[in-house]
Formats: sequence, structure tokens, C-alpha cells
Amino acid sequence: MERAEKQSLKENRLHGTDRFPLAAYWIGPIAPGEPVLECHWHSEAELFCVLEGEVLFQVGADYFPVREGEAVFIDGGDIHAGHALGGSGCSYCAIVFDPELLASASFDAVQEKYVAPLLDKSRTFPRLLKPRTDWGDDSVRYLRSLIDVCAKEQGGYEAAAKGLLYLMLHVYAANGQLCNRSDRDGRSPMQFKIERLKSVISYMHDHYRRPLRISELAEQIPMSEGQFSRFFKSMTHQTPVEYLNGYRIKKAAELLLQPDAKIASVAMDVGFDHISYFVKVFRARMKCTPSEYRKANGKISSATTME
Repeated sequence: MERAEKQSLKENRLHGTDRFPLAAYWIGPIAPGEPVLECHWHSEAELFCVLEGEVLFQVGADYFPVREGEAVFIDGGDIHAGHALGGSGCSYCAIVFDPELLASASFDAVQEKYVAPLLDKSRTFPRLLKPRTDWGDDSVRYLRSLIDVCAKEQGGYEAAAKGLLYLMLHVYAANGQLCNRSDRDGRSPMQFKIERLKSVISYMHDHYRRPLRISELAEQIPMSEGQFSRFFKSMTHQTPVEYLNGYRIKKAAELLLQPDAKIASVAMDVGFDHISYFVKVFRARMKCTPSEYRKANGKISSATTME
């Protein structure tokens, strides 16, 4: 599996391989006040487990605290983010996998009763996985075993990982904890808001290298500038400029790992017109200057970053 420090998950990538679509990422330690996980989504499901500290997690428009030893399940396609909570910092592990990994070769009882409903979200994992109940203790124990299996990558780990996901599915089914989060007509008011947010975030990701005005972003929905700014802040807890700058800094951090890339060129490549402003925003987000970041992280090869 893959490891990196102080990097964000990228939504546009293959997690794992075509033959084993599961990947594990360990992130941290993240200092208090630093970004935890930018607002994003991907087609795969995700198990987000807090290893240390506490995170205010967002799925869609819902926010809830996730403490050390607890985990969140995110269905494929759900927009999600992590925000700093408390003053102790945090670290976490994310297991990202395609639920098709659990599919049976034939349409057997497992496929009919559990995998197909998992795919259409009509019988999916509970959102928050917490210990201190019989089913919660079991599911968290299986998840920690899954994290351990992915970390060691011993022979047969693929079978163990798949088996542990099946065991979690069994625990939820046996205890009546499978949830219906399907949205068959796709037209609920909240789903409509989420799709609008996805469209404008996708636009930012596609055009972040050039100047973007609020008016241009608002046109994508469409809304007035004031309506758009209020809408975006209510959905992400960030202003459009804060989110866009955060995404640009994330991309800049990747480029800075290339030893031949000049800092001024990196700033321009990710959409900053003035290097002084780039350095100011970078320091605010990363708690260090671009040159300090490069010096501290220069030994992390591009093969270990989550692109």
C-alpha cells in the first residue's frame, strides 16, 4: 500500500490496481490548525479511521466529530472533508476501495443480499463506526486488523483484506445496522445542492492554474456572486477563495517535491500571480515556507505520494 505525510487524497486516481482496487493511506501527524482533508469525492467507498486526536468530519452537508479509535464510512460519490477539531492535532488512515471488490463470480446469495445493495446504497455500512457496543467493538476491531494487514502486505494480504470487509458486512447485517442511503430519483433538495457544489469544485480543479473570479465560479451554478459565496461557505465551511487557495497549495506542495522546480515557477503554475502572496498563503496553510517544505520533504519520492 502507499504512505505519505501531510498530503491529501486525490479524487482523480486509481486506488489500488485494476485487479485489487483497494489502497490504504496513512496521513499525519497533522498539527493543530492545519488542513486535515480538503472537500472532495471519488467513485470508490472509503473507511476513514482516526488514529490520534479528533476530526470534525463532513459528509455532504452533515458535520460530526470523529475521535481517536472511531471511523467514518463514506459511500462512493459522497462529497466529504475533514476539519481540525481541538488543540492536539491528529493522524488518520484511509482505506479507499471499490465495493465491486466484494462481488461474487456468480449471482449467489452474497451478491443478491449484500453486495448489490451495497453498490446501490440501499443496504450500506453505518456512517459512524464507534466502539462501546457489541457490533461497534467488532467492526472497529476488524477495521484495525484491515489497517494492520494493509501496512504489513504479507503474502495473502489481499485475501485477508477482502475477508475483513466481508466480516464487517456480516457484523452490520447480523445487528441490523445496514443503512439505506439510496437516492433513487436523485432529486432530493440536498442532493441537488451537493451536485451543484460538485460541479463548481470540478470547475475549480480544471481551471485552478489561471485566475478565477467569483463571478465566473457563480456562473457555473448559476447564482449571483453573493448567493454563491453564501452557498459555498454553508456547504464547505470555507469561502471559495479559501478552498481554491487550499487546492492550489496542495498542488504546489506536489510540485515542490521535484528538485528542479523553481519556487517562482511553481507559484505561477498553480495560479498565483505574485510570489509574495504565494509564500504568504503557503505559510498560512502549511506552517512553513515553500523552501522549508521542500527541505523537510525532499526525501519523499514521487512514488510515495498519493496522486
